[in-house]
Amino acid sequence: MTLPINAHPFHLTQPTRRTTLGALSAALLWPGAGRAQVLNSAHLQSWPLNTPRTAGIHDLAPAPDGGVWFSAQRSGHLGWFDPRTGKSELIALGSGSSPHGVIAGPDGAAWLTDGGQNAIARVSWPARTVKLFPLPAGTPNANLNTCAFDGDGDLWFTGQSGYVGKVAVRNGVVSVKESPRGHGPYGMCATPRGDVWWCSLAGSFIAQLDRKTGASRIVEPPTPRQGARRVWSDSRGRLWVSEWNSGNLSMHDPALGTGANSWRSWKAPGAEPHVYAVYVDDKDIVWASEWSHNAMLRFDPGGEKFEVLTLPRPAASIRQILGRPGEVWLPESGTEFISVIRTGA
Repeated sequence: MTLPINAHPFHLTQPTRRTTLGALSAALLWPGAGRAQVLNSAHLQSWPLNTPRTAGIHDLAPAPDGGVWFSAQRSGHLGWFDPRTGKSELIALGSGSSPHGVIAGPDGAAWLTDGGQNAIARVSWPARTVKLFPLPAGTPNANLNTCAFDGDGDLWFTGQSGYVGKVAVRNGVVSVKESPRGHGPYGMCATPRGDVWWCSLAGSFIAQLDRKTGASRIVEPPTPRQGARRVWSDSRGRLWVSEWNSGNLSMHDPALGTGANSWRSWKAPGAEPHVYAVYVDDKDIVWASEWSHNAMLRFDPGGEKFEVLTLPRPAASIRQILGRPGEVWLPESGTEFISVIRTGA
């Protein structure tokens, strides 16, 4: 059967191509196939999370076995979703757990920032053994957020209460530093060279970490009070930033220094946009989630054009975007759905 989708009309201030989900055939296929819809040259497929309780999906990360991990923030679990069957599994992380971020480690395990336990959690895979790395004394309620592995194999993480820290994977030692300008550390990523960058939502800046000392070198975006929320590197080491307050998608090229000429910014389409998450795929196409109009944005840096992909469920609230070649995965925290945009075809 077809699923009618209503598109939101935008007044577009940038060169943009508008796409509505469901403009072509949309079939309800259950359980493994999910709800499939065509997006011009890409395909969206969605599944409701089949869990025994409300998981509270927040972030996700493709797992090495073809599944997808997700942080179940409300229930306190690591979730694992199988696209082949449409079924999910929940792995308990511990008493009081409330995980925020999840990524795949170079060791094949899932690594999570667990604000409820004020610890980094590692879940071995496929054994599903949970190990916690508690933050040291003196850093209570760090409000752990996002993590990334550097080129040496160590894990770095942010805490919105005003911390940036590291887990030295070789010995498990956790070290934490107070972040410059206090409250706000949020998104984090690693570049192809193994350098780690993070951004401050409250402080409105991005920063590069010194992998030896843990010190942060601040780089100021040209737009004041822009609310840098998440950051991601492309294949050239350029940093793409989703700006929540300004509604911009911005790019900083460290090879050009730190001045204004090292930055480019593009306003997201629509009135009063709020850009939450950003991800760069294997073809260096930039993807961003935009909350004001319940949309995904596809941005081609070559043509400097946005394509707006209106999501089929209201208030999808996509908080993280991650992927693997040919796939862009989306956690719909507002609907308890998990979706993928297939770009390989």
